[in-house]
Amino acid sequence: MSILVVAEHDNSSLKGATLNTLAAAAKMGGDISVLVAGQDCSAVADAAAKAAGVSKVLLADNAAYGHQLAENLALLVADLGKSFTHILVPATTTGKNFMPRVAALLDVGQISEVISVESADTFKRPIYAGNVIATVQSADPIKVITVRSTAFDPVAATGGSATIEAVAAVHDAGVSSFVGEEVVKSDRPDLTAASIVVSGGRGMQSGDNFELLYKVADKLGAAVGASRAAVDAGFVPNDMQVGQTGKIVAPDLYIAVGISGAIQHLAGMKDSKVIVAINKDEDAPIFQVADYGLVADLFAALPELEQQL
Repeated sequence: MSILVVAEHDNSSLKGATLNTLAAAAKMGGDISVLVAGQDCSAVADAAAKAAGVSKVLLADNAAYGHQLAENLALLVADLGKSFTHILVPATTTGKNFMPRVAALLDVGQISEVISVESADTFKRPIYAGNVIATVQSADPIKVITVRSTAFDPVAATGGSATIEAVAAVHDAGVSSFVGEEVVKSDRPDLTAASIVVSGGRGMQSGDNFELLYKVADKLGAAVGASRAAVDAGFVPNDMQVGQTGKIVAPDLYIAVGISGAIQHLAGMKDSKVIVAINKDEDAPIFQVADYGLVADLFAALPELEQQL
């Protein structure tokens, strides 16, 4: 049995979600190879080679993969994937974009958001916004899988000594091109990797009031998230959204402020180690999953919390 893990990276550094995905791969058994596809990304390949459990790193360094265009990346992964029994990728924006194309090209089904590996062909994944856990057994010759990285502890980033092999094949579908990107710069931790997350909901009432959250977050060294209601209301940009249609997080501490606890939001944060809820409605559903709850006006509670930190 052979497993191919497609690395998540930015051409300069290996993203932590890849280490979580490697942990899922290790539970399946077999040789693990990592594909690093990008442009001027040799540093990423070097990092992947040091990860525990990796036997080989495939380096596809070409301008065609520089911006992770799904059309090009899918062709590459499908081509290389024919030699493997399993293809895994973190269930991130990038992975969710190209992996269904890989499954279609290989004419197999995709198993999405895997949270547990039962055996080499049997996996668990959440459905119905996480209210039901489905056990899925696949008979496909090649298993195409996206992994919910928060469900697996990462493997060690050092200690490995995998060989690095260059991939000569270049796949350019010629149907898409990179135009540009707007990257939000922040000194706060990345939302999906932070150990502490402070999130605000519709109860914040306006984008300006999120400043109260930012002050608390900065003292805690936390990332700042939001519910879909807050994003839809225009309070904050959608890259801050936590939930079923946003980012899945599982920090050591999650502080939900002014969030009622809709099922779609809970699906994105209920695996957090400790959940603290602040809401003036004592019947808010968020209190059903919270380890600690404070029934209070957030506009009084947040300044007081900031002073205590």
